Amino acid sequence: MGIHGNLRTLLGHFGLPKLKRTQRWEETLKEDVRSLNRGWSIQEANGKMRLKWRYVPNQKDQSVMLPFAWAENLRKAATTRINNIYNLTLEGHSLKAAAKIADGKAPKIERDWSACLVNFQQYKTEHENAITQKTFEHDYLKVLVDAVQLLEGNKPPTTPADLIELCIRDWNPGSATRKRRTNSLCQYLEYCVTRENAPVSWLPPKDRKIHIGRKAAKTKTQKKHPLTDKEITDLITDLSTTEAGSRWGNALKLLTVYGLRPVELTHLHVRKTPKGEKYLWCSYEKRSGGGITKPRRLEPLPIENTDWKLLALLDAKLIELPKLSAEGNGVAEQIRKYLERRKAWTSLKAKVKARNEELGTYSFRHSYSVRGHKLGIDSGSMASAMGHSLEVHSRKYPWATDATTQTAFNEARFRHLTLSNGQ
Repeated sequence: MGIHGNLRTLLGHFGLPKLKRTQRWEETLKEDVRSLNRGWSIQEANGKMRLKWRYVPNQKDQSVMLPFAWAENLRKAATTRINNIYNLTLEGHSLKAAAKIADGKAPKIERDWSACLVNFQQYKTEHENAITQKTFEHDYLKVLVDAVQLLEGNKPPTTPADLIELCIRDWNPGSATRKRRTNSLCQYLEYCVTRENAPVSWLPPKDRKIHIGRKAAKTKTQKKHPLTDKEITDLITDLSTTEAGSRWGNALKLLTVYGLRPVELTHLHVRKTPKGEKYLWCSYEKRSGGGITKPRRLEPLPIENTDWKLLALLDAKLIELPKLSAEGNGVAEQIRKYLERRKAWTSLKAKVKARNEELGTYSFRHSYSVRGHKLGIDSGSMASAMGHSLEVHSRKYPWATDATTQTAFNEARFRHLTLSNGQ
């Protein structure tokens, strides 16, 4: 009879339950469930299927009864249902909620995107590399409010790509606003997935160029106008002789002589070398699409016929500047608004525009670049002095490279002419 037969006979003799032999289909079903992920299992319970999930180590299991009898002919149907339940848990649902959704007995739970936005705002303004509230409102809030309204609407977008396109479609491809809205929205979605248990399917694309796009080929970008020395002195002379005019004049002088970004006016410090030589240091540091702007030593390039003694005056704290806001693009905007009220500026801007060129607050910085290259300073050194990578510098200042080349050829032709004349 064998050992198993004898054991079954003995158990029956004493009125004990007979041992049930596990069938092959049962082992297959259990293995299919275990293969989903660690902590998943299935067992028989009162003739039906009970699904279990230990999703956190050392925590009580979640379990749910499935609407299937413990029978071989229902194994495939149960496996399909269990796979659906598993995928729903990946979206952040509990086991019981996922089972109800899979059974069609409960609507899919909508994520509280508004609450995620509140948490994201707190994360951006209070944690590592925190930004100010004002910066958040300027760079993030508008597009995220639009996104949340869409996500919580009657017909919400179902993919990150669809959501991004809906939030940026009113801005021209390649525009700064379109780029800023895209990047801000992508950061929010990444946060929702990594911090708020949003489905992995909501991770934004790593390559955002397809959304940001480029300016249309037919649209010619206006050439940036680098101010000449005379234009700069005329502009500064045009400033009022009041204390306010003097402070704004000081700001423009610093932009010119040191090739500063407007915001860098709020990050200037006088330092000394080990030998006691004084120099100007810029502590501005910012991570952007062009890389990291690192703090750097500033190198002056004065314009002709001027001796403003900016370093000495700064060291003696004898230079007063306007009250400038360091938030976002605040400094550049303040300078722009001030200049727009100056007759000399508006007149020059009109002349520049007629040549299809653009005049702006960065024109003082552009003049520094041209001045340096005309003096024969190599591109690498100019890039370092201006807080650029060489690649970014070459892209932003193509005229500087042209100027260098032209100057070099002019000097070569002059030397050739001199030698030819025997001088």
